[in-house]
Amino acid sequence: MQLTNLSGKVAVVTGASSGIGEAASRALVAEGVQVVLAARSVDRLKGLAQELGELALVLPTDVGDEAAVERLFAEVQHRFGGLDLLFNNAGIGYGGSFVEGKTEEWRATIDVNLYGVLFCTRKAIPLMRGRPGAMIATVSSVGGRHGIAGFAVYNATKFAVVGLHDALRKELGPEGIRVSLIEPGAVYTNWGYNIPKGEMKARRDQLEALKPEDIANALVYAFAQPANVNPQEILIMPTRQTYP
Repeated sequence: MQLTNLSGKVAVVTGASSGIGEAASRALVAEGVQVVLAARSVDRLKGLAQELGELALVLPTDVGDEAAVERLFAEVQHRFGGLDLLFNNAGIGYGGSFVEGKTEEWRATIDVNLYGVLFCTRKAIPLMRGRPGAMIATVSSVGGRHGIAGFAVYNATKFAVVGLHDALRKELGPEGIRVSLIEPGAVYTNWGYNIPKGEMKARRDQLEALKPEDIANALVYAFAQPANVNPQEILIMPTRQTYP
């Protein structure tokens, strides 16, 4: 399969310290992409950057903090002059009864899953203009298509992300900026805050859940398409998962 050579491209990966973000960073560096690692876990980012080498740059960032996001993209512009890929991956999901849910958990979910995407995307767009094949790629979820009992606020953020990207495609497409969603089903990550780990693992084992590398491969596949090709949505599920 003939795909675009990604060597020399510049990417920002949020939530890069673990799971899908870590796997995506590895996959992009393997393609010769300069990757900016953004997350709150400074020590984990530094360990990953040391492993990945000179193509990895650590810029610790809380994506729910607008000022921190502004500093992140100002530094990207200063160092690289532009941006080819924003991978909005940072996200959290608290589970449990909506009625009994804690409002601080709602706010944390909305800050990262929605405001983080909004803040990062707005700051990335000016850096992408005039760069062939530039792409905003965001991890949504099968939970952005179907409601999941016990994850109402998480679902609300992911449905919002789907709507945002549908509108942005129409706004940015004429400029040549691609907007893509990756919507995974069950993945072996630390997703599912305040859900017992044994319960989550049992469900994932039953479904033969995806690995973070599976999502990273989907990202590279989408980004490496020719500049006039936009894989708008990639719904990727374990074969055994037939419902959310």
